[in-house]
Amino acid sequence: MTLDADLYSIQEVRTYLAQAKEAQAKLATYTQEQIDRIIAAMSKAGVENAERLAALAVEETGFGNVPDKRMKNLFASQDVYASIKDVKTVGIIRKDEENKVWEVAQPVGIVAGIVPSTNPTSTVIFKSMIALKARNAIVFSPHPSAAKCTLEAARLMAQAAVQAGAPEGLIHCVSKPTLPATNELMKHKLTNVILATGGTPMVRAAYSSGKPAYGVGPGNVPVYIHHSADLAAAAKRIVQSKTFDYGTICASEQALVVEEAVKHQMIAALKREGAYFLDENEKAKVAAIIMVNGSLNAKIVGRSPHVIAQMAGISIPAETRVLVAEETGVGKEYPLSVEKLAPILALYTVQGDNEAFARCRELLTNGGLGHTAGIHAQDENIIASYGQAMPASRIPVNTGTTFGGIGATTGVQPSFTLGCGSFGNNITSDNIGPKHLFNIKRIAFGVREMPESAPVQAAQATKAEEAVLQAVSSLNVGLSREEIKNIIKSVLTEMTS
Repeated sequence: MTLDADLYSIQEVRTYLAQAKEAQAKLATYTQEQIDRIIAAMSKAGVENAERLAALAVEETGFGNVPDKRMKNLFASQDVYASIKDVKTVGIIRKDEENKVWEVAQPVGIVAGIVPSTNPTSTVIFKSMIALKARNAIVFSPHPSAAKCTLEAARLMAQAAVQAGAPEGLIHCVSKPTLPATNELMKHKLTNVILATGGTPMVRAAYSSGKPAYGVGPGNVPVYIHHSADLAAAAKRIVQSKTFDYGTICASEQALVVEEAVKHQMIAALKREGAYFLDENEKAKVAAIIMVNGSLNAKIVGRSPHVIAQMAGISIPAETRVLVAEETGVGKEYPLSVEKLAPILALYTVQGDNEAFARCRELLTNGGLGHTAGIHAQDENIIASYGQAMPASRIPVNTGTTFGGIGATTGVQPSFTLGCGSFGNNITSDNIGPKHLFNIKRIAFGVREMPESAPVQAAQATKAEEAVLQAVSSLNVGLSREEIKNIIKSVLTEMTS
């Protein structure tokens, strides 16, 4: 009998989870040296296959471009690896000698890895390495439109791990993804934690699964261009960032908030970097294809500006790298103000800091709370004020937000899973890494004695005696007050001796 697609994929999940559980129990016994050897081999495999996996992803999904997809794979394989290779994840990982507390790492078990279509292969490399670094197994659920390239990336990671000494069965990927299979993976009793990267509905499903989950929210990233900014450098960094893989990273810039005093200079600098400014007619045509039924139009995601222009029915210069339109409103009725995973930017004009801060907060509230907000400025006071005022977990300064947010050009943890904290209904505001995938047990020595409970004060005892004396006297038991008092003292003495 042939199973239908849903039943087949659900059974596949159950089989993989059972195999993963057995393999993870073996991996949990490995030494730090054995684990580090496995992760090094996975990193090497990611580097060697970076271009091939990039080509597979672009061919299958149509999103982005091969050179930038290759850079994503290399970032996962090299930058993430460099940041985690020396992290202790086995045994006693830290000793606090002053307080006599030893911290012990214990793997969480099996990770459910939800993979997006926009960054499929790089996400698999990244999640595989951080999961195994913490001595976990991982089972991937790919996006249906990126199933083949995701499966191949997972196969390569599994092969490299086994060749370096890992047990078979640590890394799996559903071959025929369905929504029931993803739900089964997230809710199954053998799943211990979920790493969810994808659209808002998928992340919400992860959080409602009953399992611990690291989900990420959307990133409607505003960027404030302060009058103290180096405008030429800002324009170069913004265009490079927004056009990287045609805007498919959620930390990419979505709206520029520019002070009027430097607006004309900034527009000129952007044009020198390949920005094409839409007139009102062109703006209306592009805005009309950004949303479909209240959601982002998947057909523009990760597409070049020329493909988008063709879809909108407009003509743009051959050298165009990004489309920019001036905007005044925020909300779904203003499509340019939403998160656009494509090389399209909105530009807002403000009079000063107060208006700029308000506008950036408004944009974040419109679908980007807790994610990322950038600023270009030389004035450190305004940078500090902006950072404290924004409801965002990452504030990249004088760098492209795509690269700054993931830790490629800043000192934050290199990662492809960016938490949005309580602002975005996420459990953490961190860039996710191995430390989020192991429990910490604490061996705590006694360092002080607990003081003895203080004895009842004489005055308190006297009050208690008087209360009992009055109560017994009222019963008219034929004893004098003095006789009753002696009986009470005798009883109390026996109780405390």
